[in-house]
Amino acid sequence: MSTRLAQGGRLIDRSTRVPFTFDGKRLTGLAGDTLASALLANDQMLVGRSFKYHRPRGILASGAEEPNGLVNLGEGNTHEPNQRVTMTEVFEGLTATSQNRWPSLETDIGALNGFFSRFLTAGFYYKMFIHPRPLWKHVYEPFIRKSAGLGKAPDPETRDPDIYEHFHVHTDLLIVGGGVAGLQAALAAGASGVQVLLMEMEPHLGGRAPVDGGMIGGKPVEDWIAETRTALEAMPNVTIRTRCMGSGVYDHGYALGYEKVADHVPGSGAPRHRLWRVRARHILLATGALERPIAFAGNDIPGVMLASAVRDYIVNYGVSSGDRTVVVTNNDDAYRTALAVKKAGLSVPAIIDTRVLPIDPALVAEAKAAGIRVLEGMAIAKVKGGKRVEGVVVCSQAGEGAMIEEIACDVVAMSGGWSPAVHLWSHCGGKLLWDPEAVCFRPDPNRPPTGAEGTAFVSIAGAANGHIVTGPVLKDAARAGFDAAEGLGATVTRVDAPDSDAPGEAPVMAVWLMPQGAGHDLKMKSWLDFQNDVKVSDVQLAAREGFESVEHAKRYTTLGMATDQGKLSNINGLAILSGALGSDIPDVGTTTFRPPYTPISMGAIAGEARGATFLPLRKTPMHAWHEAHGAAWEPVGHWRRPYCFPRAGESKHDAVTREIWATRDSLGLLDASTLGKIIVKGPDAGRFLDMLYTNMMSTLPVGKCRYGLMCNENGFLMDDGVVARIDEDTFLCHTTTGGADSIHAHMEDWLQCEWWDWKVYTANVTEQYAQIAVVGPKARKVLEKLGGMDLSKEAMPFMTWADGRLGGIPVRVYRISFSGELSYEIAAPAAQGLALWEMLHAAGEEFNATPYGTEALHVMRAEKGFIMIGDETDGTVIPQDLGLGWAISKKKEDYLGKRAQTRSHMDNPDRWQLVGLETLDGSVLPDGALAVAEGKTANGQRQTQGRVTSSYYSPTLDRGIAMGLVHNGPDRMGEEIDFMKEDGETKMRARIVSAVFFDPEGEKQNV
Repeated sequence: MSTRLAQGGRLIDRSTRVPFTFDGKRLTGLAGDTLASALLANDQMLVGRSFKYHRPRGILASGAEEPNGLVNLGEGNTHEPNQRVTMTEVFEGLTATSQNRWPSLETDIGALNGFFSRFLTAGFYYKMFIHPRPLWKHVYEPFIRKSAGLGKAPDPETRDPDIYEHFHVHTDLLIVGGGVAGLQAALAAGASGVQVLLMEMEPHLGGRAPVDGGMIGGKPVEDWIAETRTALEAMPNVTIRTRCMGSGVYDHGYALGYEKVADHVPGSGAPRHRLWRVRARHILLATGALERPIAFAGNDIPGVMLASAVRDYIVNYGVSSGDRTVVVTNNDDAYRTALAVKKAGLSVPAIIDTRVLPIDPALVAEAKAAGIRVLEGMAIAKVKGGKRVEGVVVCSQAGEGAMIEEIACDVVAMSGGWSPAVHLWSHCGGKLLWDPEAVCFRPDPNRPPTGAEGTAFVSIAGAANGHIVTGPVLKDAARAGFDAAEGLGATVTRVDAPDSDAPGEAPVMAVWLMPQGAGHDLKMKSWLDFQNDVKVSDVQLAAREGFESVEHAKRYTTLGMATDQGKLSNINGLAILSGALGSDIPDVGTTTFRPPYTPISMGAIAGEARGATFLPLRKTPMHAWHEAHGAAWEPVGHWRRPYCFPRAGESKHDAVTREIWATRDSLGLLDASTLGKIIVKGPDAGRFLDMLYTNMMSTLPVGKCRYGLMCNENGFLMDDGVVARIDEDTFLCHTTTGGADSIHAHMEDWLQCEWWDWKVYTANVTEQYAQIAVVGPKARKVLEKLGGMDLSKEAMPFMTWADGRLGGIPVRVYRISFSGELSYEIAAPAAQGLALWEMLHAAGEEFNATPYGTEALHVMRAEKGFIMIGDETDGTVIPQDLGLGWAISKKKEDYLGKRAQTRSHMDNPDRWQLVGLETLDGSVLPDGALAVAEGKTANGQRQTQGRVTSSYYSPTLDRGIAMGLVHNGPDRMGEEIDFMKEDGETKMRARIVSAVFFDPEGEKQNV
C-alpha cells in the first residue's frame, strides 16, 4: 500500500497538517504536499477513470505530464473541472471529486464498456454512427453529447468570486524553466547586464536535480541551487517568477506566461491567476525533458508509474507508492529510483532491464552492490491486478511473452527513456531532428524559430536540447546564456560552467513495446494514451486502414488529443506507427505542438474583463452634463450617446422635433466626441490612404478636408468619413463611431501583413479629443462671441480646417456639415471638452442654443440625403449602389476593393440602388420594409424589388421621408411601389423621389 514514510520529504512541513476531502472522504496531508502526494500518502491509489472504457486509473507521473489524475476542484462558485492532482498544492479546506465515473469511483457502470473493447476499437464511431441515418439525431447524437468530455462543467448560474489579471512586460531575455539549466543560463546572461525574466512552473527552483542528488561545483546540488538563486535575486536586472508556466511562444518575440498566484492560498485577496504577456528580444527555453512510459499489457493499472515519479514522491514528499517496487527500464536513470526506494527501507524485488550490458555502468553497479536483483534482456509480459498492481509476469524482451517467472509487487516503476520538452520550441516553427543514440526527437539547431528578419529569436538549452546528464546540461546552459546576451549586444565575459559528479550512463535501448514479439492479445492491453484509451493495437489498426500520415492517425485514434496533449504518448505512438508502416521514425514525423503547454483557466484569459469591465462603458467628456440635463441614452458601439434631451412632460418624438427646429432655425450643439479619429503619419501616408479609400487622398492640400469611402477587399463599403491633411506627412481620418477600433485594426492589418515596408504610423486618438458640432444659421455668430479665430466664409471656406484658440481653449476647427446647415466641428483636448461645451451654451443662450442627440442628427442627415454606415450599408452594398460613384477615383490604378467591384455581379446594372421614398399619405415607412413585386421566387416566396434603409418623420417637411435601395431605382423617379408593413399583409404605397429632400443646392451650408 502507499503511505507516508517516517522520514524524508524535502518539500513538506511535517509540523503542519492540512485537512482536505476527496470524494467526500476526509483526508489529511502536510504543508508542501501536492494533491497527488497527499492522496498517495492516504493510500488513495485509484483517482479516476479513463475516457472510453472507464478503466481504473491511478497517478502515473508527478508533473504537468500527468494524464490520469484529473479531478473537479471546489464547490459551487469555486468549482473547476480537470485539475491535475500533480500540479495542485493542498490547502486547508480543499475539496476534490473524481471524474468520469458513475455512480462512484470504485463502482463505475461505464466500466462495462471494457467488455466490448474488441468492438470499440479506433475509429469505430466513424463506421458505426453513420448507419442507419435516422438514428443519428435521436439516438447517437444525444448519447455522444452526454458521454463527451471529462469532469463537470461549472454551474452557469454561478459567478467566479476570484480575481484575475494580466501583466504586460518587455524584457531582453525570457528564460522558460527554472531547473539547473535555466538557473545557469540566467546567471550567465544576468551577469552581462541584460534584462532577464525567468519563469518556472513549479513552486521550487532546481527541477529534478535535487531529487537525483550529487554535487555541482563541489557543493551539494541543493546548496548550489540556493546560492545561485541568491545571486540572481541580488541582480536588479533579473526577475524570477515561480508557479509561472511558459504557456506559448508566438511571432515577434511574444510569449505567454501563466502564473498561479494564489491557488495554494485561497481567500488571500491576491489574484488567483495572472497571465503574463511578454515581449522579449530573445527567448531561451530550458524546459527539461519528460520521461516516457513503456507499452506492455496492463501498464495502465493503478500502481504502474513513471520511475522518476516514484522517486519524486519519496524524496520530495516522503511518500512511498508501495511496499514492493519492480523497476522496468531500458536506460540507467531508472536505477536511481531503485536506489531511492531501497534507501527508504522498501523492497525492490527486481530491476527488469531490456538491455544486456557488457560492462556495468556506475548506477547499475551501485544497484547490484545494494543487493538489488537485475534481470538483463528481460521484459514485462503483463501486469497482474485490477484496481491495484498485484504482480508482474517476466518474459524475454526478444520473445513473444512466454512467462519466465512471476514477481509479486504493488508498484511498477517504468522508464522508457527521456524526451526533450520541445513544445515551446515548436510553437513558432522550430524544427526537430531524430537522435538515434538518445532515442528521441531534439531541437534542430540549424532550423530554429526565426523572426521577420530571418534570424533566430528562440534558443534552447539543457535537457530540452537533448543533454540528459547534469554536467553537459550545465555547460550547454552556460553557453546558451552567454550566446543570448552577446546576441542582444551585451559585453560578455565567458566563464566555465561548474562541474558535476553525475556519473556517465550507458546508451538507452529503443523499446516501444514489451516484449518485442507481443501477440495481438497483449497489444490489446498495452496502452499508449492513458486518458483516451488508445492501445498499441489501435495505432496498428489505423496503419492497416491507410492512415499513414501521423496527423491522420492521431485523429483516427485520438492519440495525443487528451488534456495532456500527448506529452507521454506521442513518441511511443509515432514509433508504433512507424513500425507498422515499415518506416523509420523520422520519416513518419511528429504531430503539431500547439499552445498552451498545459491548459490555462478561462479566468486568466479574461483577466479583469468581466462584469462591468467586460465591455467598459465609454463616456465622452460631456457625459455627466448630458446626464444632468435629462439625456435619453442610446448605445452606439461601446459608447452611450444622447438620443435626445426630453424636457419635463415632453415625449422623445416631441424632443427630437424641437431639437431639429431649433438647429435649423438658429443654433444646435452636438457632442460628436465619439466619432473615430485616427492619425496616419509618415512618408508613405498618402500612398497608404490612396489604397484604403476609393478616392485620392495623396493630392489633398494641407489645410483641406475630403470626404472618403473605405471598402473591404471584397469591394463592399465598410466605412466613411472626412479626412483632413494636417501636414505633408500627416492625415487625420474620421471614422464612424462604431468603426473606430475596427478601422484602426484594419489599417494595422494591412500595414503589418501586406505593406510592412511602407513608412506609415497610425494612432487611434478618438478618446484624446472632445469634438463638438456647432450647427445652424447662428453657428458663426456664437463662435465669434468666444473670439480668437477668423471663421468667416472667406477665411474658412467649406471643407477646410484651422488650428487656433476659442475662448482661450486650444482647438482645431473643421468647416464640415452633416446636417446641411452652416456647421463647424470643433476638436479640443478631452480634458477641456466640457469647459468648451459649457462656454458654447453660455455664449449661445441668446440664440436659443439647443443640445441635440443622435436621432435629430439622423433625421437631418436623411433630409439631406447623406448615407449612414450600418443603415444604408449591410455588408453587401458597394459605393455605386448609393450613387457615390463620384467618390471613386478614375486616376488611381488600385484601391482595396477595386478589382472586386469589376466582377459581373458587382457591375450589374440590375443591382438595387439608393433613392428617396415618400409615402402618398405622408406617413412613415417601417424601417427595413421590403418593396414587393409581382410573382414568386423559385422557392415560393414573394418577389421583392427593394427595401427601406432609413425612415423618419421630418419636422422640416412635416411628413415621413425614407431612403431605400430599389431595383433600378434612379431610373424610376416618380414611380409608385408598394412596401409591406410588419404584419406581412398591409401594404403602404410610396413614390420614388430624389434622396435629397432638403436644400438640394446646398445653399444653407455655404454661407
